[in-house]
Amino acid sequence: MTPDSSAVFDLAGLIDLLRLGGPVVAVLVAMSVIALAIILLKCWQYASVRVGKRRFIAPALDQWHSGDRQGAIAALTDERNPIADTLAVAMRGVNAGANVTVVREEAARVGARHLSQMRSYFRPLEVIGSLAPLLGLLGTVMGMITAFQQLANAGSQVDPSVLSNGIWEALLTTAVGLVVAIPAVAALNWCERVVERLHEDMQDTLTRFFTRHEVGGFNQAQTKAKASQTSASAQSSTAHA
Repeated sequence: MTPDSSAVFDLAGLIDLLRLGGPVVAVLVAMSVIALAIILLKCWQYASVRVGKRRFIAPALDQWHSGDRQGAIAALTDERNPIADTLAVAMRGVNAGANVTVVREEAARVGARHLSQMRSYFRPLEVIGSLAPLLGLLGTVMGMITAFQQLANAGSQVDPSVLSNGIWEALLTTAVGLVVAIPAVAALNWCERVVERLHEDMQDTLTRFFTRHEVGGFNQAQTKAKASQTSASAQSSTAHA
């Protein structure tokens, strides 16, 4: 079979499917196209920002806490990952001497914006996944009603093929509904898990950054206090002498 004849065969099969299933199958086919477009869009979006990449976090934090703040910020700026952008915002704020609480809030705002972008189009997938089986069931019920009406109109001259044809045509819509719903639900669960892990790792990274920053500031304050105390003790000893 040539590619052209195969395409014609597939098109003919789709037309037959629409003819047998009626408007319900037409709606389900449209929903499947929308679901496929959303799934491809999410895959491209996640791949473009390297949503699963985490290897840059530890080197950037070590570089920052070793004193190379500008180098750490520059390294994060080169990354397109949401965690990198959020951490870079926190580092810029701290490096500028802003209040740590304000910097935390700004980093949280930027992180929430990224997470919202990663969750875009989840609702349509959820609707398609829940609505497609119901539409398929509706088509089956309507098809069964039509089949039994034909059976009743046949009277005493009942042809079993009339009922069997009506039943399989009616069940066709349920099958199509499940075929549409299952990939949509599976893709939605995968996307939700990706965003959930991104959220967890983003929170963990920011906590590590601010904790080490505050601990470092506390240690510096203690060192200065001890130095001042030592200096004061030395001056007191000199005065007594």
